[in-house]
Amino acid sequence: MDTPRLFDGRLKMRHLLLVDSLSRQGTVVGAANELHVTQPAATRSLHEVEDILGVPLFERGPRGVTATVFGEAFTQHARAVLAQLTRAGRHVVELAEAERGTVVVGIHLAGSNTLLPRAVAALKRAHPLLTVVVREASPEELLLDLEAGRIDLIVGRLTAPSGDGLIRHPLYDESVSLVVRVGHPLAGREGIDIADTLDFPWILPGSQTTLRREVEELFVHRGLALPRNRVEATSYLTVRQLLLETDVVAVLPALIVRDDGRLAPLSVPLEPVGHRVGVTLPAGRTLSPSGEALLKALEQTAALMTEDSPGLRQEESS
Repeated sequence: MDTPRLFDGRLKMRHLLLVDSLSRQGTVVGAANELHVTQPAATRSLHEVEDILGVPLFERGPRGVTATVFGEAFTQHARAVLAQLTRAGRHVVELAEAERGTVVVGIHLAGSNTLLPRAVAALKRAHPLLTVVVREASPEELLLDLEAGRIDLIVGRLTAPSGDGLIRHPLYDESVSLVVRVGHPLAGREGIDIADTLDFPWILPGSQTTLRREVEELFVHRGLALPRNRVEATSYLTVRQLLLETDVVAVLPALIVRDDGRLAPLSVPLEPVGHRVGVTLPAGRTLSPSGEALLKALEQTAALMTEDSPGLRQEESS
């Protein structure tokens, strides 16, 4: 097939926005609502971009739309274009207003209670007019936002080496603990095993997380079944409140517990379960000055944390 002519004026910004939204929403109605257009207008725009490219981008079904191989490929490029334009607009603002830039950071559980807050505090001391926007979501959602330029970087657990259009910048290794409330029947007891916790309800990480898979492997290795009385949650606020109000046992990064006087780690070894905490960046674009400032603050904060905490080990970038 001939190479589509994408610079003849027919391809519009609304086409790129629609493809991105359709890929995430999975329905024309959802994309139309997100983009504040009517459903017929969204359908018409989809037909237009498919005519321009000469291939079907989405398969229509009774429950929505599914990207074809062409749709998946074009969506990646559309998001890259949108990300560059987002950065271009913000870069102009930063150049015009000097210290009044904005950095958008995505966060999930690891690093959320210590690393990021300390880094943001340090950043704001040096750049008080710089705006930091923090967005919490699942790792999968954050990666989509990173790809589309809606966020600049992600702070949290690193689950893979660099690749697939991403740069993963490790900062430190952190252990994972079984955690209960102070006053829990198991708190302070020595010589207990993971089997001793199964008489109590558990909070497990979400089923799609890497930590959940590692916990499941740990149970298999010990010849144990997963707790039947369990809650699955990734929101720390929810997990902490359940810990304080009930006798649940939770799996949490060690730093989350260290400075919380109402929670206590159990003396149950969980090796080899652990976290490598760091920053995830898009490989295809450079950070804005605001993003660079936050990255530097994160690196400096992580270095100080590893000096203060023997349980943490700093990692070299890779």
